[in-house]
Amino acid sequence: MRILVTGGAGFIGSHLTRRLLADGHEVHVIDNESNGLRTAVPAGAHFVHGDVTRPQDLEPVFAKKLDAVCHLAGQVSIIRAFANPVGDLRTNTEGTVNVVQQCVKHRVPRLIYASSMTAYGDCEQVPTPESEPCKPDSYYGITKFAAERYVHSTAIRPDLDFDFRVTSLRMFSVYGPGQALDNPYQGVLGIFIGRLIRKEPIIIFGDGQQTRDFVYIGDIVEGWVTALKSDKAAGGIFNLGSGRSTSINDLASYAAGAFGHKPGAYDIRHAPARPGEQRRVQADISHARAVLGWEPRTPLENGLAETVRQGRAGTSS
Repeated sequence: MRILVTGGAGFIGSHLTRRLLADGHEVHVIDNESNGLRTAVPAGAHFVHGDVTRPQDLEPVFAKKLDAVCHLAGQVSIIRAFANPVGDLRTNTEGTVNVVQQCVKHRVPRLIYASSMTAYGDCEQVPTPESEPCKPDSYYGITKFAAERYVHSTAIRPDLDFDFRVTSLRMFSVYGPGQALDNPYQGVLGIFIGRLIRKEPIIIFGDGQQTRDFVYIGDIVEGWVTALKSDKAAGGIFNLGSGRSTSINDLASYAAGAFGHKPGAYDIRHAPARPGEQRRVQADISHARAVLGWEPRTPLENGLAETVRQGRAGTSS
């Protein structure tokens, strides 16, 4: 297939691009390099420096008669969303609307959207299934959920003259090799590992008892590829997580332990809690398992060890 990956220079997008190329697809990437790097885009992909908020940047790529779009471009920081809500809205919601409109204009039959666990907000039901009402309480979560609704509402428009098959993947806390180790606004595990490499104190915001569901990048890529190939995924919304809950305090201890520090021996400090953070997070992945046959296979211990190994190697090279 001829596939466009928006945000293909970012952490998840570059991993997905690499896999799609390996599977024999023709892959086009558009990215404004605000979160990603051109050097992260695998050889063989057709790269365009552009922004999803600018339809004129999207038009030439969509004119290539695409078979599918994997839409990952976005502003990914909860904190930056509070600092610049208009910028967050433009990139995550308006940018997605632009992508959807291009799909409609050029009759692209397949769109997969990178949704987020933040769409749920603080949930009563944990582990959380896709049927849980979405009540996002961060600006970031609001824009991601709004964009998700634009995607699915467009697909069922009665005036469309083609079959527009869309899927949303609500991703939980994705981690793994290639994650930024020097960006304080994204990827808590990457932040912790970066601090450990630089021998800086680990900072935990709040009491650290808040939980997250950490899912390895390899499992996430497998979920995207599976959804892309599955006819059953059309119209669906699926959680992609590990199905396991880990507190931030425990994550800090695991990360320090991976560097050889004994429990309680590393400098771990607490700072005031930040707005918009969910208290309890854990994915119910039974829907993805039943419909897609997708199953996460990488335990946190193994994924953490590999992330640390490659992070250290990248720093020393």
